[in-house]
Amino acid sequence: MQKKVVVTGLGALAPNGNSVDHFWSAIESGTSGIAPITYFDASNHRVSIAGELKDFNPEQTLDAKEIRKLDPFSTFALVASDEAIKSSSINLETIDLDRAGVIIGSGIGGIQTLESEHDIIKSKGARRVSPQFVAKMIPNIAGGHVSMRFGFRGPSQTVISACASSNDAIGIALRLIRYGDADIMLTGGTEASITPLTIAGFANMRALSQNCEVPTAASRPFDANRDGFVLSEGAGMLVIESEEHALNRGAPILAEIAGYGSSDDAFHITQPAPEGLGAFKAMNRALEDSNISSTDIDYINAHGTSTPFNDKNESKAIGKLFKDSLSKLKVSSTKSMTGHLLGAAGGLEAVATVKSIMNERIAPTINYNNPDPECTLDYTPNKSVAHKINAALSNTFGFGGHNAVLCFRKYN
Repeated sequence: MQKKVVVTGLGALAPNGNSVDHFWSAIESGTSGIAPITYFDASNHRVSIAGELKDFNPEQTLDAKEIRKLDPFSTFALVASDEAIKSSSINLETIDLDRAGVIIGSGIGGIQTLESEHDIIKSKGARRVSPQFVAKMIPNIAGGHVSMRFGFRGPSQTVISACASSNDAIGIALRLIRYGDADIMLTGGTEASITPLTIAGFANMRALSQNCEVPTAASRPFDANRDGFVLSEGAGMLVIESEEHALNRGAPILAEIAGYGSSDDAFHITQPAPEGLGAFKAMNRALEDSNISSTDIDYINAHGTSTPFNDKNESKAIGKLFKDSLSKLKVSSTKSMTGHLLGAAGGLEAVATVKSIMNERIAPTINYNNPDPECTLDYTPNKSVAHKINAALSNTFGFGGHNAVLCFRKYN
């Protein structure tokens, strides 16, 4: 009999909240974190808005000297992990650190460092490139820093599967605990990719919303007038552990992480498979892994990027898989308020899903004003609603056709 795995800690950094409580309060009230870009002059870019962290002060958690040696994606991971560890009430002096691990997802890694050091080599020459460049930039380094901070000597990996990275990371962490390779895992995702090059690249391929006049209205998942996603940054981290381990240490159990499913479209490098076939398979595999029926799902935190193809195909996949229970199924896209955190999206949305289960409340899809005839589900438009949630899915789909879905369940 496989081990039951539970969630005991949460940490969040989002454009609309620098802690789990502030983030949840914002999405419950329908508050967007999208605003004009301040990190650089975006006046010559097609897109000038993003989901930057607001009033973020990492010195409250990390030493200023330490921060200077980190790319922001590592800083975000460390701060969100610190919150998750504290909320889980772990005593690092008493747990077996050889059976505690870290798996983090990141789609891009230290691109801010890459861009800044590239500018230096072009303008000042090779000898002026920082000796810390490689150790700040490589995508696995956030997980390395997190492992060192807490002394976790168990499995440590980094998952890169575009916008599915976090869900794949959490899913692999779930299985490591089930297989007996670890008792406790710190897992989720981090991303800090609001840079001139990244914004230009996504904007020039027409992936980003160009509705920059009203930033808070730019992310419009499932709306007929959606025109692309809004790039954002942040981190979402979870502490997950075997039920036995959690009970033995008297941990606060927030929810059960019941299952994980993944697939690949094998269709197109950026567009989802027709009719959302890959998404359908990943959701179905998550249900099978959880040993529950589609009719048991009360809520889906959708990938819901606000792009024409994703929202249509995800809706079709949900409609096909849940055809027998659509009358009770609630769906929403918290990206309408946070924007798209790329590889960190699944981590933050896992936090949102667990909080939804705990509070029996579903955050809305804001900016939903014009129904799309090809998107016909209940997207929880514009206002949060009370809704008893016994089981929920959290969907993530990424470039390359990667699909990863998590199933969370109320803990009994």
